[in-house]
Amino acid sequence: MDFNETKNKRIVIKIGSSSLTSGLGDISRRKLERLVDEVVKLKDEGHEVLLVSSGAVAAGYRRLGCLNRPTTLSEKQAAASIGQGLLMEAYSERFVSHGYTASQILITRSDFSDRNRYHNARNTINVLLDRGIIPIVNENDTVTVERLKFGDNDTLSAKVAGLVDADQLIILSDIDGLYTEDPRKNPEAKLLTKVSEITPEIEESAGEPGSAVGTGGMRSKIDAVKIAMASGISSFLGNATANDIIHKAVTGDARGTYFVPKKNEFNLDTKLQWIAFHSGPEGEIVVTNKAKEGIDDLKSLYPTGIHYVSGHFKKGSVVRIKDLDGNEVGLGVSNYSSKQLIKIKGFSTDELEDVGPEEAINNDDLVCHTRLAVPIH
Repeated sequence: MDFNETKNKRIVIKIGSSSLTSGLGDISRRKLERLVDEVVKLKDEGHEVLLVSSGAVAAGYRRLGCLNRPTTLSEKQAAASIGQGLLMEAYSERFVSHGYTASQILITRSDFSDRNRYHNARNTINVLLDRGIIPIVNENDTVTVERLKFGDNDTLSAKVAGLVDADQLIILSDIDGLYTEDPRKNPEAKLLTKVSEITPEIEESAGEPGSAVGTGGMRSKIDAVKIAMASGISSFLGNATANDIIHKAVTGDARGTYFVPKKNEFNLDTKLQWIAFHSGPEGEIVVTNKAKEGIDDLKSLYPTGIHYVSGHFKKGSVVRIKDLDGNEVGLGVSNYSSKQLIKIKGFSTDELEDVGPEEAINNDDLVCHTRLAVPIH
């Protein structure tokens, strides 16, 4: 992506809790209004903007009567039920003052794992963006159970960016960007201004959460960037307090880290993003070494290459693919149910005549884990 090009872009901006709240844990009107004003500047230039905003729990826990951020799930959910309304009220008032309308979208991970709901969310957001409205997305913390959470809004923002085919993901936090080491521990650490590949060294340098009101540290941001890069989406990580940070991030002039993916055949389209990052695998297929080599070369999986089938799943379900050593090879949509695969595993193409498709999993419905070098699920 050329950050200096003038065409209108579709931009997803993730705003962390610490970027919106005061030291007391309440919403900082000053911080929120400044960020909204920067978004308005992009809107006035013709860009489409979607916000993924944290801050509901942070905004609501003191109104709940808690002195500190809650630690139990029920208290977090209760705080979010108060804070989400306060957050949206503040956003809406500021956007309306500039002549723009904001909308609220609360999402759970199950909304992404169900393919129909995934497409419904995509269609809804596209309608809003097409009509000039600013969707504000957050996880539905009030009803989401811990085991079904996205984990943090860094991850959610990357998945939303893929959902809407964004041109750029901007992650704002209380840090300047990605450093060679933790700058809080080593003042000699250097800021990386451009990254085209997430190396093991970069992963190792990712630290832990650094804020009392946020949930995501550098590790979650790196994982989010990896998802975006696998989807061919450029990303930026910078400090929300920097002057004109959002606009400068779009034009390529901001202090921070730009993550620019290499455009290649392995970038995932919307369907493959859903398989890789959102679907709920319902079973496992263990493949032979020869079949694994074929999958690594982006070829289809045939019944002759299936060694073992576990779990109960229907035709059209997403399944995990593993090698004989138990290592995950990828994910794919099965053309057969588990019962059918158990019967035909090892069959040659000739033996499948009048039974069903030649491929157990078509290569255009398959995501190869080793080629992506990105955590899936």
